[in-house]
Order: sequence, then structure tokens, then C-alpha cells
Amino acid sequence: MTQQDKLKIEEEIVRMLKTVFDPEIPVNVYDLGLIYRIEVHDDAMVDIDMTFTSPTCPVADFIFEDVRIKVESIEGVKGLNLQFVTEPVWTPDMATEEARLEMGYM
Repeated sequence: MTQQDKLKIEEEIVRMLKTVFDPEIPVNVYDLGLIYRIEVHDDAMVDIDMTFTSPTCPVADFIFEDVRIKVESIEGVKGLNLQFVTEPVWTPDMATEEARLEMGYM
């Protein structure tokens, strides 16, 4: 897989992640800053590290599964290693400026 192919898949992953929302917050997981790492490997496997706004997020399973379904549906993705991470702890500063405005943090 070429670097250009990897970038194209990564762009599509980001586009799909922007369609995943926490039902309690009107901002997508990507703009919230919940996605810590996206890595597309030469074999078309994808690693994503993500967190939640709270380690006890009541809809974490729903969000996690939505991310999995959407990323695995992308043409060219062979599989996904989706990992929940707790470090660094999420803060509103990790969200985009637009997301912070939407949530009332600015």
C-alpha cells in the first residue's frame, strides 16, 4: 500500500468519525478530541486509540461500536484494532474551537 493510499484511507476514516456522536453531546467524536491516534498500516489494518469524555461514559459501548462499524465499512480497510485509552485524560481543551463553542466552553 502506498503512502498516498494510506492518506486516502485516513481521510475517509476522519470523515466517518465525524459522523459518530455522543448522544449526550452535540459534537462528533473527532472534533471532541476523543480520537488520540489513527494509524493505517501497509497491510490495510487500522489502529485507533480513543477515549471518552468520562471513563464512566454511559454510552461508551454504543459509541465504540459505532466507530467500529463505520471504520470497518470503509473500502480498503482490512480490519480495525480499536483501543480505549485513559491517558492522557480528556479535557475540553482537546476539542476543536468550534466544538468548545458548541459545548459552551468558550
